Amino acid sequence: MTEQLETDGRVADWILDNVGRDLRVALPLGLGKPVTLINELVRRAVADRSIRLHIFTALTLERPSPSSDMERRFMEPALDRLFGDYPQVEYARLIRDGELPGNIRVTEFFLQAANWLKVSSVQQSYVSANYTHALDVLLDQRPNLVLQLLGGQGDRLSLSCNTDITGDLLALRRSGDAEFAFIGQVHPDLPFMPGPAEIDAGECAVLQWPGEKPHDLFSVVKRPVGLQDHAMGLHVSRLIHDGGSLQIGIGEIGDAVAHALMLRQRGRIAPIWETCPFPRSDAFAETGRFETGLYGVTEMLVDGLLALFEEGIIKREVDGAAIHAGFFVDSHDFYARLKALPEKQRARIAMVPVSFTNALYGDEDAKREARRDARFVNAAMMVTLLGAAVSDATEDGQVVSGVGGQFNFVEQAFALKGARAILTVPATRHGNRGLSSNIRWSYGHATIPRHLRDIVVTEYGIADLRGKSDADTIAALLAIADSRFQGELEQEAKDAGKLPKAWRLPNHARNNTPKALRGWLARYRDKDLPRFPFGTDFTAIEQYLMPALADLRAASASLPALLSLALRGARGRPARQESAALERMSLLEPGGFKTRLAAIALRGALRQNG
Repeated sequence: MTEQLETDGRVADWILDNVGRDLRVALPLGLGKPVTLINELVRRAVADRSIRLHIFTALTLERPSPSSDMERRFMEPALDRLFGDYPQVEYARLIRDGELPGNIRVTEFFLQAANWLKVSSVQQSYVSANYTHALDVLLDQRPNLVLQLLGGQGDRLSLSCNTDITGDLLALRRSGDAEFAFIGQVHPDLPFMPGPAEIDAGECAVLQWPGEKPHDLFSVVKRPVGLQDHAMGLHVSRLIHDGGSLQIGIGEIGDAVAHALMLRQRGRIAPIWETCPFPRSDAFAETGRFETGLYGVTEMLVDGLLALFEEGIIKREVDGAAIHAGFFVDSHDFYARLKALPEKQRARIAMVPVSFTNALYGDEDAKREARRDARFVNAAMMVTLLGAAVSDATEDGQVVSGVGGQFNFVEQAFALKGARAILTVPATRHGNRGLSSNIRWSYGHATIPRHLRDIVVTEYGIADLRGKSDADTIAALLAIADSRFQGELEQEAKDAGKLPKAWRLPNHARNNTPKALRGWLARYRDKDLPRFPFGTDFTAIEQYLMPALADLRAASASLPALLSLALRGARGRPARQESAALERMSLLEPGGFKTRLAAIALRGALRQNG
């Protein structure tokens, strides 16, 4: 019999009375956490040390905390507009403050990117697991309580944003292979996803219908898509076959890939390719419209995939669905668009467990038939010259995010006929030590091993590595590396005896520079390559500030670069838009030498970006 309760306090009382004081709680990844309810349980456990609370989860979402004065000036006025009243997750706060008591444990298998670097307790308790193996790891913890946000439509309920592991957990309970209390908290803003995500109210030991909305849903803030990202998206678009299958990840690259495919569909990509200064292989020359359309099979339903569905590019159906996805977390606009779809259209987006999306096991013949010409597109942080990819952790083992499903999709690419795994990697990065290459000779950590090397894309082109010798792999990656690092990388490979001494980089690959990239794409920025292809919650003046702030952050690692910006900013009087930007940052009338210098450097960065 399902209990119908309204408040977090009453639900917590029910849990302690019926489940007990040794709570092994499974929380969904990302959006599906009922934050106010888990916060209530955490507070109970802090106040009463006889309660033991072990939380197993992933991707604990937090509002960003500015790490510098410039970030504070930019972010603080916009936080409520961007994130609403999404609450702080209490266990995360306790961990950050070093106050998590011994009777509470938190274990995660995927972290919000870069949020927990150098936080020892999180780094030590992290469990490294492929997404498809997380269920087994969870079952080993013998969970006795599962909490999840649900979508509701009348008296119908849906797992909505998190079928990923919960769908399989509930199936195991129905078969008697797992035992736990399932508690759902209905959120009015969460899209109701019909079909495989629907559950019967009888699945819930407790169903919480709050008297008012418990909090705003977490909103992912869209970051601007730079010319570097757009270039990678354009290159990837040449790899996508009409009638094929597609998976893309979240972030700027996912947006850039989806946008490039829309340019293809609208017949606007050919003029861009005509001016490309970088070599293009005839083997990767897909530029036509999508007549048959694509089928989406992805662990994460991202805004770019939804946009491709709305555009009619993703339309090839498998068992009545044009998209099969395991979870979603995105922007407020994304949730509203998904919720506003007519139910018949929404039903063509089937939310299913990741055991379906990320693996071929179970009805394998049908999956192989459906996932024809599959392209699995994911981002990596670095790639070695021998083809290993670094996507989740640093050389000293600090976890940036997690393996997630990346290995699952690379593995599928090798198991499926005609499929390819595509890893996108910006050729360079700005760090504390200045500019460095993301193509390295070697690195002390790998997410994808070199024997699963396939396709790597930088802003300078496509490297096809599958089946290549080590020497040919090195040559292909050098051809898409930034030219400022090609010589050093080539010498390292030769010193290691992996590249012939007589080998020379072809002339056509010696112009891989940001200047050449801007010369190619800057002319298309306003019409065809917008900074926010799928909209943004940032105001116009904030959008004007963002590239300048990125340049200022990069320059802060180099005194000469910072002085160059300051000299540029010190010349003449500020233009009207510059003054508006400085006013938005509370730097129009700065006090103190350090603040005045920051204002001048920001003005220089604004001018540098035009």
